[in-house]
Amino acid sequence: MYKITQAMTIGLFTLALSMFAAAGHHGMKKDIVDTAVAAGDFNTLVTAVKAAGLVETLKGEGPFTVFAPTDAAFAKVPTDTLNALLADKAALANVLTYHVVAGKVMAADVVKLTSAETVQGQAVSIEVKDGKVYVDGAQVVTTDIKASNGVIHVIDAVILPK
Repeated sequence: MYKITQAMTIGLFTLALSMFAAAGHHGMKKDIVDTAVAAGDFNTLVTAVKAAGLVETLKGEGPFTVFAPTDAAFAKVPTDTLNALLADKAALANVLTYHVVAGKVMAADVVKLTSAETVQGQAVSIEVKDGKVYVDGAQVVTTDIKASNGVIHVIDAVILPK
């Protein structure tokens, strides 16, 4: 019995090591949605992404660059406006896709741009003032949060299409 248990333990240990090695080889990073969930400061954004039916898209191959408003940024939006958006899937998707740029645009590249076309179809303005980067007036507060299918830049406000 001891030899069977020992063989099973060695087999499971070997399997676990091979799974770990395979995961490390393919990258253990989370996708954009899982990265946002794990961060813990994007609960409203994640709720909105789910309500808009965009989870599978943002878990897709990408790459995507997401200008992600924090929960504090969403708290600045009047409650009735936010509730109206959450109730209107098309309007919500319009606002959320305005926060997404196709491709992986790292901070070093963002600062060289004056605008970027969003997945929604309109361009966001990008400007550098006093060493700080602003996207449609929202300040970028954290940059280059890498995900398996793109990058997240954290912004301090929800931006709205024109």
